[in-house]
Amino acid sequence: MLPLAVPLVLATQSAMAQEAEGALPSVTVVGKAPRGLATSSSTGSNLGVTPMQTPASIEVITQEQLRSRGDSSLIDAITRATGITSLGHPGNSGSALSARGFIDSTSVMRLYDGTRQYGGVAVSFPFDTWSVERIEVLRGPASVIYGDGAIGGVINVIPKKPMRGQIRNEIQATVGTEGKRALAFGSTGAVNDVLSYWVGVSGDRSDGWVDRGDSRNMTFSGALQFDVSPDLSVTLSHSQGEQHPMRYFGIPLVNGHQLSALRDKNYNVADGEIEYKDRWTELAATWSPSSNVVVRSKLYDIQSNRYWRNAEAYEYNTTTGLIDRSDNTEIGHDQTQTGNTTDATFKGALFGLPNQVSVGFDVNTSSFTHTNNTYTGSSGSVDPYNPVPGLYSSSVPFIPRYRNSAEQYAVFAENRLEMTPQWSLIAGLRHDHADVSRRDLVAGKQAFGKRYSNTGWRLGTVYQLQPELALYAQYSQAADPVSGMLMLSPANSAFKLSTGKQLEVGLKQSFWDKRGDWTLAVYEIKKNNLLTRDTTDPSRRVQVGERSSQGVEATLSLAVTRTIQLDANAALLKARYDDFTESVGGLAVARDGKVPTDVPQQVANLWLGWKFMPDWTASGSLRYVGKRYADNANTLKLPSYTSTDLSLQWRATQDTTLSLRGFNVFDKTYFTTAYYTTTQWLVGEGRRVELTLNHKF
Repeated sequence: MLPLAVPLVLATQSAMAQEAEGALPSVTVVGKAPRGLATSSSTGSNLGVTPMQTPASIEVITQEQLRSRGDSSLIDAITRATGITSLGHPGNSGSALSARGFIDSTSVMRLYDGTRQYGGVAVSFPFDTWSVERIEVLRGPASVIYGDGAIGGVINVIPKKPMRGQIRNEIQATVGTEGKRALAFGSTGAVNDVLSYWVGVSGDRSDGWVDRGDSRNMTFSGALQFDVSPDLSVTLSHSQGEQHPMRYFGIPLVNGHQLSALRDKNYNVADGEIEYKDRWTELAATWSPSSNVVVRSKLYDIQSNRYWRNAEAYEYNTTTGLIDRSDNTEIGHDQTQTGNTTDATFKGALFGLPNQVSVGFDVNTSSFTHTNNTYTGSSGSVDPYNPVPGLYSSSVPFIPRYRNSAEQYAVFAENRLEMTPQWSLIAGLRHDHADVSRRDLVAGKQAFGKRYSNTGWRLGTVYQLQPELALYAQYSQAADPVSGMLMLSPANSAFKLSTGKQLEVGLKQSFWDKRGDWTLAVYEIKKNNLLTRDTTDPSRRVQVGERSSQGVEATLSLAVTRTIQLDANAALLKARYDDFTESVGGLAVARDGKVPTDVPQQVANLWLGWKFMPDWTASGSLRYVGKRYADNANTLKLPSYTSTDLSLQWRATQDTTLSLRGFNVFDKTYFTTAYYTTTQWLVGEGRRVELTLNHKF
């Protein structure tokens, strides 16, 4: 940390001194603060209010920030947000996140342009940031707007949209270590007075940071906007992507320790395969018959196909000194979803006071077919240091096993009442209903049919202590399924939804003539109806458990001088099982007071950029993730780590930029998650250097 901090501090002092002496010419500010509080955000509310006006923790990662930080991976970009960490692995398409003490897709929801892929299955799209306009992060329960499955928070990835005006094109090429090659193109503009478009395509390849860690990806995004009249616009958009990520499932502990000599080893079979294919199509309309009324409606279709064929579980054998491999797994996902979301927002008066109200509905039908080999097979043991991968082998056929279907609808409403010019009240309500069924495709009969419903709500208030300083508070109630709705087994279908409640209080302020803003939030969340073991019969599951989290989160964005931009955030968390029992060796063991797995209790990010010459910008960032536990007993600890990124950018011309970036420049060894077994950990990416050329025309 010190090698980075010292030059950055000296750079800050030098720039301040030059500014005081009047030596610097007029230049563009590196970061245009404030970035979040005064901008529009669609994720925290349907009312069109800003983050400053919303009684919740909302963070917006802008396109400018994405470019400055050089995050081409969507997960890398998302985890720059306050308190958000990744526990991605191949089984969840690398998309699982942790927020406020809760993890995975059943508790931290991912959206694409405000639409969720229903069912709590792994989300495999989008995966890069080329076609992303911004990322909005709402921390804490979000059932009021998006339904069950968001007790920890919501991440809304908003794609680029058609722009009016002259047609502009952009091309970008990247080369780097580990065989990295990437190429991207984008174009947007107006075809005529009523038609505008956006189109983008990107692709990349890499050899990866482990043996046989090659990957390749490609994505397309396009949209046509038809401005029928000043009051009505219709947009047709289509996005699709194909991923072939690293076929890597981590390394096992050896005699209770991770050996540095195994850092780059890959114990998967030579013919392992992972492939994700996604398609999102949407027809959306926005109608504004007056300045006080906005009606939005979108009809969408989502299709995802995912495929895995790998040796997934590895364990060190103390007798033979070899790595025993098991769980040869072949899985296919065929997931479809078609739906419509419509809402209307009205501005007016209630009891003579300014008032906004939004009402809407959401309806969709989903299907999920699971094909597998029952995860049976082995490709033999391998030497830890010189593994001969061998080929995939399983005696069980790869056939469709079950199909889960869901018919879901919801109605929701929000209201914002301005009691005074400084004080507002915001309330929200959403009722969700779902009919979920499972058909056993092997037996040829229905396995279960279950009906679920839940009503989530939020009551909040915002008080402007000063024109740019707001105090807010909210109380909310949400729900999570015990498992992904489209992956429910007959056993899990018998349980009701888990419920969560949150109390949050915070401050938000823009200051120094809006050159900076900061936020502070304090919260407590309790989640009930966890699945736990019956203390009298550990083989049987019951639903009585509880887990909780309390935390403090802070953010700061500041244009220190005309040439220096600082972005920082930190989250301190206390997460615990309050009532949880698991079976250990056939005995019921209480885990009350233990920290849930994969939950870091300290997370921080720092980014500092210095425009030290008119066409040159240097920047650096630190990412800190605290220790996590791999098991519920808290005996296996994934250590904390700090990674450092550095970059130098040269603006050669008005439209051409050359960037040299180093990621994890000190080659810090760290572990991202322990998923397949408690003793099998995935190693994070090592040092990587990239050179990127960007040109607009």
